[in-house]
Amino acid sequence: GRPDRPDRARRPDRTGTDRGDRAGTRDLPGRRGTSPRPDRDRDRDRDREHRTPYVPAPDIDADVTGRELEAPVRTELAGLGKDRATTVARHLVMAGRLVDTEPERAREHAQAAKRLGARIAVVREAVGLVAYHCGLYQEALAELRTVRRLTGSSVHLPVMADCERGLGRPERALALAADPAVGTLDRDGQVEMLLVSAGARNDLGQHAAAVVTLQVPWLQEAAGPGWLPRLRAAYAAALDVTGRTDEARTWWERAAAVDADGVSGAAEYLADLDGVTFLDDPAPEGEHPADPDPDAVEAGSGPESTVDEVTAPGPDVEAGPGPEVTVDEATAPDPDVEAGSGPEITVDGGTGPVGDGISALHPFLAEPGSADR
Repeated sequence: GRPDRPDRARRPDRTGTDRGDRAGTRDLPGRRGTSPRPDRDRDRDRDREHRTPYVPAPDIDADVTGRELEAPVRTELAGLGKDRATTVARHLVMAGRLVDTEPERAREHAQAAKRLGARIAVVREAVGLVAYHCGLYQEALAELRTVRRLTGSSVHLPVMADCERGLGRPERALALAADPAVGTLDRDGQVEMLLVSAGARNDLGQHAAAVVTLQVPWLQEAAGPGWLPRLRAAYAAALDVTGRTDEARTWWERAAAVDADGVSGAAEYLADLDGVTFLDDPAPEGEHPADPDPDAVEAGSGPESTVDEVTAPGPDVEAGPGPEVTVDEATAPDPDVEAGSGPEITVDGGTGPVGDGISALHPFLAEPGSADR
């Protein structure tokens, strides 16, 4: 027969409590039953706590269709899908419609477009430019940096530099003005950078350097370019700051002579200098401006400048750049700067120093971003 089996240890009673250390394992964290909630539940709660609150989209005017945008912009939005692309386009149209009159409402529309199309460069561009108009320079700078990464374009370098000024960092504005990509901008963009960098010089107290860097051949352009009155007014303002008032007046007059739309404010500035009061604002009720005393006004008194004198070349402006300087030299205070110094930019095969304008939008206002674009 079969050999007797050796005695085996008796198995523990499965119905009893003698299961050893295994008895309490169900209470360990991470096991079902009495364990705490899984990590995914905690993550879900954490996400809920940090979720961006719902922001209702601003109302869009009934006449806005989105087709007001240029075809290349609509093509860029097409990747969002038809319905979403149309909604984003309509918000962008509203942002452009309101930015000059109601910039805060324009920002609401730009932000609504961003929530639906944050990966589209033209959307981020709109958000950045509207933020700039609102004086939100940090937000504008971040958005325009994103646009540059997405597109590789440097077209907004002047606005970015002006944002640095607005944030109280004129040295960084000058560093952007020295970026080699400035040389790839069109004439309008280069003039804008010229004005911004001049403003940065003034921010640093380098008023003589501001004059020098605005002494570019573009001042002698014939009437026509939209930036010309602003460039001349910026130069006039820089001369004023350094006490060269006679030369400054000549350049204020030259700015006014090519400024049919009044974008430079030169005519108003000259009127203030001459004590002229415009009749646009009526006198308070019951008050009438006094008639001039004929004995107090001599024939021929007042400024003698004629149209020919206003448009004639003003103080000598050297046509050509001076020695190159590095960014460090450009930002160092130096009241004895020679004409033509500054980082160089290429203009139609030649070069012209990047100077220190006073604002990318308004050439002789001391605050960055203070005028219409």
